[in-house]
Amino acid sequence: MANDQEKEAAARASLRFVKEGHVVGLGTGSTAAYFIKLLGELVKNGLKIRGIPTSDRSRELALSLGIPLITLDDCQEIDVTVDGADEVDPQLRLIKGGGGALLREKIVASATKQMIVVADGSKQVPRLGKFPLPVEVIRFAQALVAKRIAALGADVQLRRNADGSPYVTDENNHILDCRFGEMQDADGLARTLSQMPGVVEHGLFIGMASVALFARGNEIVELRR
Repeated sequence: MANDQEKEAAARASLRFVKEGHVVGLGTGSTAAYFIKLLGELVKNGLKIRGIPTSDRSRELALSLGIPLITLDDCQEIDVTVDGADEVDPQLRLIKGGGGALLREKIVASATKQMIVVADGSKQVPRLGKFPLPVEVIRFAQALVAKRIAALGADVQLRRNADGSPYVTDENNHILDCRFGEMQDADGLARTLSQMPGVVEHGLFIGMASVALFARGNEIVELRR
């Protein structure tokens, strides 16, 4: 319960970055869902914005709240994106993708002037890597990519649903959850994975976040890159 309250508090603190007329990137995950619900209240009260969701789940939630939506076909420049993260280090490097939407999340983040990360205090870490790194792969290359990532020192597991079937992303790919342990060189790992044929995208978001808002009890801690 306290964790949920912190998520909502961080999401509420991010609302000050959303202005009239903005195009807003709508993140995915439990904390981003709080933001979308709070944004829906502002829209209901007259705020004029347009949203670009990062997943089918976020799209459905936004539509249910009456938030006007567009796509990247309509607009290629986003004013602000609010999204969660699985881990955030002191340089505002992120691990994302626990919710399975890392590909669209990274595309939206890349088109955003200002990315605001919202999280409860447990997501703030001194070094990335305790959380397994999600890597989205095309199915044809899944076994090959898994072998190559394992050769880098990771324990690699195919993400599965509760019924044991492989998890499938909105773009119809699979996800490998890769446990590297604490990363000594997150930047280098990001480059290595990006150059690996068969990898669609990975969950290391480097140089993308502008501000991180962590809720710790009743306090909001703000970090800037």
